[in-house]
Amino acid sequence: MVLSKTASESDVSVHSTFASRYVRTSLPRFKMPEESIPKEAAYQIINDELMLDGNPRLNLASFVTTWMEPECDKLIMAAINKNYVDMDEYPVTTELQNRCVNMIAHLFNAPLQDSEAAIGVGTVGSSEAIMLAGLAFKRKWQNRRKEEGKPFDKPNIVTGANVQVCWEKFARYFEVELKEVKLRDGYYVMDPEKAVELVDENTICVAAILGSTLNGEFEDVKRLNDLLIEKNKQTGWDTPIHVDAASGGFIAPFIYPELEWDFRLPLVKSINVSGHKYGLVYAGIGWVIWRSKEDLPEELIFHINYLGADQPTFTLNFSKGSSQVIAQYYQLIRLGYEGYRNVMENCRDNMLVLKEGLEKTGRFEIVSKDNGVPLVAFTLKDHTHFDEFQISDLLRRFGWIVPAYTMPPDAQHVTVLRVVIREDFSRTLAERLVADVEKVLHELDSLPARVISSTSTTVTVTAETANNNGKVVKKSALETQREITALWKKFVLERKKMNDKMNGVC
Repeated sequence: MVLSKTASESDVSVHSTFASRYVRTSLPRFKMPEESIPKEAAYQIINDELMLDGNPRLNLASFVTTWMEPECDKLIMAAINKNYVDMDEYPVTTELQNRCVNMIAHLFNAPLQDSEAAIGVGTVGSSEAIMLAGLAFKRKWQNRRKEEGKPFDKPNIVTGANVQVCWEKFARYFEVELKEVKLRDGYYVMDPEKAVELVDENTICVAAILGSTLNGEFEDVKRLNDLLIEKNKQTGWDTPIHVDAASGGFIAPFIYPELEWDFRLPLVKSINVSGHKYGLVYAGIGWVIWRSKEDLPEELIFHINYLGADQPTFTLNFSKGSSQVIAQYYQLIRLGYEGYRNVMENCRDNMLVLKEGLEKTGRFEIVSKDNGVPLVAFTLKDHTHFDEFQISDLLRRFGWIVPAYTMPPDAQHVTVLRVVIREDFSRTLAERLVADVEKVLHELDSLPARVISSTSTTVTVTAETANNNGKVVKKSALETQREITALWKKFVLERKKMNDKMNGVC
């Protein structure tokens, strides 16, 4: 006698995925299910949830590449199962990484002799690259202090308050004091003069940013180099410079070739750059290049042989994919100098289109610079009725993801919106964004007094407030803007907490 089960009982053969019980009933979210499900159902369940993500092409908050040519996509998928660390098994992939390191070193004007190999390594991004560069500076400083018989337990690093959070991570994780140069109104990058004032005998390096995350501006690395040379002569110190070129490293060489920021400056000892930003590769690749072998202490390099041959390694992690390394090499040889210059010039042109469109509204002040990373950072001229956070929120209804944020100290009272112009952001999209911003402004203008609602309170913010005697006291524009910013941040935080409770996520 043959025993059989009906399809409705087992769903072994899913003729219609949406008619199966797997899609009609929920799966456990935080525990592995007891039974397997068909591959079609698993795919459909995940794909359906992912539809609720934002569109990466419209994510104007991110510097990270969201489009590559189909030919490169094929190379990425073909190498998806290659572990980069298996250098002996995948020698060609290792060779491609070495070629990338040397190409980027020459792009940054490293002082290499003929046939001399560059010193550098591929990383998962600029965060890891900065950790490695910082460790090299710390170890070199410690070694020198030991030789001089001086204390070496209180290293510090000087940066601007505008640095990306990875610098704060480095300082905290590796026990280095972070000395930040505060910002000020109208000057949102590190002031070289103030940075050099903070330098002392315990400073392992000064970090300059080529392309601030906040407004895209290039810091004056040459001025910093000149001031540090003078201070080093006066004090007998040897304080070096690291350039965080995560965003600007693949921009400046192509459209600002005369700008001196790289290894042409004698105190620049290492540079990091993100391949997955304007290196035009999907997320997961960064690079750090050292000026010479002397700038990377040998004791930081590990040698392993259990994968088949002696392999030097200087990374924070071990295993990682090969796809992004291969994709970087593809872009370097596919585009060449001419292609990268064309892409960067196009990004700059589209940035100017967006900037001019926003200026024509008469409602915004542009705080970004024309020369720098192609982005537009802008702030409202009048904060009486609404602020940048509300504009950001309403733009999401059109699909745009445009971040609003406050500047670091001492410019924290300034709130800005920022649009990053990537390769796949066309002039048509720039014009469309301006039109949608105008719609949002018109809608906000039609509202009565600005009301901020939260789960527990409703607060109306006006430019005037009553004191204890019932008299109305006029607030300054700065006080009003600070109050609006504080209340909106409180509202966003409360809403986030509420969402986390609903999702059961810490």
